[in-house]
Amino acid sequence: MNNVEEIDYYEILEVSRNADKAEIKKAYRKMAKKYHPDKNGGDKEAERMFKLCNEAYQVLSDDEKRAIYDRYGKAGLEGRMGGHSGGFSGFDDLGSIFEEMFGGGFHSGRRQRREESDKYSLDLGIELEISFEEAVFGCEKDVTYTYKKPCQSCKGTGAKDGKLQTCPTCNGQGQVYLRQGFMTFSQTCPDCHGSGMRIAQKCPECKGKGYFEEKNTITVNVPKGIDTGNRLRVAGAGNISKSGRRGDLYITFRVQQDKHFIRDGNDVYIEVPVFFTQAVLGETITIPSLKGELDLKLDVGTRDKQQFVFKGEGIDDVHGHGKGDLIAQIKLTYPKKLTGEQKELLEKLQDSFEIEEAKPHEGIFESAFEKVKSWFK
Repeated sequence: MNNVEEIDYYEILEVSRNADKAEIKKAYRKMAKKYHPDKNGGDKEAERMFKLCNEAYQVLSDDEKRAIYDRYGKAGLEGRMGGHSGGFSGFDDLGSIFEEMFGGGFHSGRRQRREESDKYSLDLGIELEISFEEAVFGCEKDVTYTYKKPCQSCKGTGAKDGKLQTCPTCNGQGQVYLRQGFMTFSQTCPDCHGSGMRIAQKCPECKGKGYFEEKNTITVNVPKGIDTGNRLRVAGAGNISKSGRRGDLYITFRVQQDKHFIRDGNDVYIEVPVFFTQAVLGETITIPSLKGELDLKLDVGTRDKQQFVFKGEGIDDVHGHGKGDLIAQIKLTYPKKLTGEQKELLEKLQDSFEIEEAKPHEGIFESAFEKVKSWFK
C-alpha cells in the first residue's frame, strides 16, 4: 500500500462485501492479533495495519456506518470518526475483544491505552524463558527488565523547558489531507506523527526523547502448568506516563524442552525403549514420571509405537481445570549382533510355534506365489 491510505475496509479484514457481523468479527480478531504491537516489536508497518484493522472494524461492525461506506466510500464517513484515520477514537469499544485475544487467561480488566501525547505505550511486554521443570511445578523468578519514565526537565515532551510549537505542516490538526479527483484522503502528519505539536528545541537532558530508561527487578510467582506463549500480567510494573500513571508489565513465557518428556498441552509423552523379548513376554518395567516412577505392565506381544496412558499423571492445567495424562509410547529395540548360541536359541524358539504363527507371511502370500507362477506358464 502507498502512504495515502486509499483502502478497502473489506480487503483490510480479508472478507467479502456480503460478510455478516460474525464473519467480520472473526476476521478482525485474526488480523488484529497478527498486527498487534506486542507481537511485532515496533514494526511501523504492522502498527499502521493494526490501526487500519481497528478503523475497518469500527465501520463494518456498525450497520449505519457500513451502509454509508458501501454507498459513498470512506469520503462519506469523514467527520463521523473523530477525524482520525487510525480509528483509535473507538478503541475502548474493542476492549472486550482485545481482552479475549491477549489476556492469556491470567487477569481481567482492559489493556491500558497510551495517554494522549505520550511518546510510548504504558503497557510493556517482555519475554521470559523458564525450564520445563519450572513450568510444570511453578516457581518464583526474579525478573529484571527496563521501563520508561518521563523526563522531568521537559515534562516528557522532549522539548527544552517543555516548550512546543504548533506543527506548521498540519497546522496543529495532526492529519494532512490529499485530494485525488473528487476523493479526499487523510493520513497522519509525517512531521508531528499526529500530535499536532512539534519540538522547537530538543531537551538537553533527555536529548529530545522525552523519557529515560531505568532497570527494575521484580519477583514473579509463575503458576504451575504455564506453557510457551502464555502471558502473565503484573499490574503497575510497566512504563510511567507524564501524568504519573503507570502501565502494566506483560510477561510472555517460553518453556525449554526436556530431554525425555514431550509436552502436548497438559499431556506429556515419553518414549520407552523396550527390548523385543520384554515385549514378547509382556514384562513389567519401571518408567520415569513427572513425580517419580511408575510401573508399566506390557501386553504380551506389545507392538512398536503402542501407547499406554496413565490418567492424571500429566501437567496441571494453568487455569485450574484438572490435569493431563502421561502417555508412554513404546519403541521396540532389537539386537544388532547375535552369537551362534543366541541364533540357535532363537531358531529353536521359532520352531516351537505353529508355522502360521512363526512364519505368517507364508500363509498370506501362498496364493500370490501360485498366481505369479501362472504368469510364466
